[in-house]
Amino acid sequence: MLTVRTREELTAATRDLRGPSRKVCLVPTMGFLHEGHLSLVDRAHDLAETVVVSIFVNPLQFGPGEDLGTYPRDEARDLALLEARGTDVVFVPTVEEMYPAGDPQVTVSPGPMERRLCGAHRPGHFRGVLTVVAKLFGLVRPDVAVFGRKDFQQSVLIRRMARDLNLGVRVETGPIVRESDGLAMSSRNAYLSGPERTQAVGLHRALSATAALFGGGERRAAALLAAVEREIANHPLLSLQYAEVVEPEGLEAVNSASPGDVVALAAFCGTTRLIDNVELS
Repeated sequence: MLTVRTREELTAATRDLRGPSRKVCLVPTMGFLHEGHLSLVDRAHDLAETVVVSIFVNPLQFGPGEDLGTYPRDEARDLALLEARGTDVVFVPTVEEMYPAGDPQVTVSPGPMERRLCGAHRPGHFRGVLTVVAKLFGLVRPDVAVFGRKDFQQSVLIRRMARDLNLGVRVETGPIVRESDGLAMSSRNAYLSGPERTQAVGLHRALSATAALFGGGERRAAALLAAVEREIANHPLLSLQYAEVVEPEGLEAVNSASPGDVVALAAFCGTTRLIDNVELS
């Protein structure tokens, strides 16, 4: 496994590992890896002969008062996990390497979908996400890239960016990986205290209750979201920020749910913001 830290080293490494019959798959991450990230690496091996993973905590996607300075980091552990998973190249740039002239003057606008779901509560977040992903696509030149479904809005926007801007990258989405009690794996779970961790499972229970209602024939979005609110109310350390039923392409809220629509939510568990979603089927 090669660990590279500059754009020049990355270009040289991917050039040497790329060939007429060898595809390259990129897995962008912010590090502090868990089994959810590693499942994306496994998926990348199924999709391409060369797997590149980036580890970069991107300041552009953090707003004022968010956890940029305290975001969990453990590079040595991350590299060991990636090597054990057969990763070919790991790109670990500094902020100065990614943005040598400071904050970029040209960024990628998410368009109207930025105002939906998480974007409504984190202004500028997805502009930062799309900008850094576009830079990584330009640096790595992957054939395919893999993102996790837990960050549902992010994956939809990145796929739309790749399509609308003709970036030549196929965007794949890996399933949510959960703890044994159903909590979606997240690097930010490390922030949770013992009691908070116990109650955080309420997010998954709320979504499961909604999916069960839908499976039983309920189609009214208001009724499905009421089930979310009832379950969250059973967990006093959880504070719901939003819950919506949306169609999966444009993220527009629906009044009547159909198979394939998504229930997405965000909630604070103590001071930690967690997200989760479920596809209705």
